[in-house]
Amino acid sequence: MSAAQTLHGPVLKAEEPAATVEHVMTVDCAEAPGIVHAVSGFLLSHGCDIIDIKQYGDKGEGHFFMRVHFASAQAPSALDSSVQESFSTEELRRDFTPVAEKWRMNWQLEPHGRKRRVLVMVSKMGHCLNDLLFRARTGDIPVEIVAVVSNHREQEALVQWHGIPFFHLPVTKDTKPDAEARLLELVDAFDVELVVLARYMQVLSDGLSAKLAGRTINIHHSFLPSFKGAKPYHQAYDRGVKTVGATAHYVNAELDEGPIISQQVIDVDHTYTADDLVAVGRDAECAALRNAVRWHCEGRILLLGNRTVILR
Repeated sequence: MSAAQTLHGPVLKAEEPAATVEHVMTVDCAEAPGIVHAVSGFLLSHGCDIIDIKQYGDKGEGHFFMRVHFASAQAPSALDSSVQESFSTEELRRDFTPVAEKWRMNWQLEPHGRKRRVLVMVSKMGHCLNDLLFRARTGDIPVEIVAVVSNHREQEALVQWHGIPFFHLPVTKDTKPDAEARLLELVDAFDVELVVLARYMQVLSDGLSAKLAGRTINIHHSFLPSFKGAKPYHQAYDRGVKTVGATAHYVNAELDEGPIISQQVIDVDHTYTADDLVAVGRDAECAALRNAVRWHCEGRILLLGNRTVILR
């Protein structure tokens, strides 16, 4: 008796499910009837299956935002998987372009889960850097940290342990222009998509902020502007604060005034020492920065002036 038969006849092989590639499309444009229909109709006509869709219409601004996670049929199996994904993505982008032009959309279409190339900047404190390195290494956030830049050497051994290039760029008043020029060289050389200031204690110049607009995220304690200058947590302790927080935001020419992405607040009380507040603040900073990086790299953040729309 052959392996493909039983006493009751031949065994029928189960049909394997068709291979698919998942994508994420983000769209924003002036609000008008029919936008959702236009996008969903395009996906239907291309044999795509919507997995998740989030949308928001800002009535005051008259603007519409949408994020669609969908699956599409893969390219011919004769191609290897990387070529298949590229082929499918480019085909979808090409075919969607007339739809986007008709509705005057700002839009992006990327393979789901694609790791963004990230450069992290840090000074002496390494808690946010360490959190990002761990989560990138374990695949918890869709990033590839391609380089770390610092004006100090305290975190060099940690970065090298992860096998990531470390660049020491000291910054003084006289060397700042050269350091920023070198940073831009590294951004180009490593094909960086996102710069993360993980407690980098230097103010970026207006020119550099403009060149990296929309692709630089910073983290700071939420005590600003109440507690400026040195030791903000100790200042907060002296005032008896009842909450400790942190804010992650995009960088622009206004110091710590860029569009807010993520905020964390933790309740504290009179039993907390100044050192306790510092420790709680570290946790809040890590969480806020981690969320901001995750949402940016998953294509969940869209800008509306100086505000963000986050489609989670």
